[in-house]
Amino acid sequence: MAHQPTDADLIAAAARGDEAAFAALYTRHRDFVARIGLRFCGDHDEALDVVQETFAWLARRLAGPGLRGIGDGRDDTARLTTVLYPVARNTALTLRGRRGRMQIGTAPDTERPAQPAAPHTTNLDAALANLSEPHREVLVLRFIEDMTIPQIAAALAVAEGTVKSRLHHALAAVRAAGHS
Repeated sequence: MAHQPTDADLIAAAARGDEAAFAALYTRHRDFVARIGLRFCGDHDEALDVVQETFAWLARRLAGPGLRGIGDGRDDTARLTTVLYPVARNTALTLRGRRGRMQIGTAPDTERPAQPAAPHTTNLDAALANLSEPHREVLVLRFIEDMTIPQIAAALAVAEGTVKSRLHHALAAVRAAGHS
């Protein structure tokens, strides 16, 4: 079995101009970024825009000041997803906001076909929908994206205690709603 380079290895190589290393980072993390884009935008095309913008940001960072905490020997627990999450989230929210502003004052499109009915939601979807955004976000990052408490704290720029509190309250709310 061949040695798989770590994100830190690939980041260091990409920062030196290795395009194959950047392509490997892209391949490794594009689905993660796309899920974030889809989660916050709700639109497949906009999620792809989030992927493009996020990796353009990453390329600029690697060509410039680099990524603090990854590949610099300071923090062995840092993962690239910790850095990409807030960039993708903020990009998605910006795109969603632009879409909302563009729709203000426009005439309704009568030529557009009706949207298909939403697919059947699961109990988990219903439970998540009833949570506040901060609570839903920590649950998704912890149990769907498999991030650790320190990684979530870094991605959200909050204290680890805040993550633990949000996670505790979110799980309690899900249990209380009968969705455990």
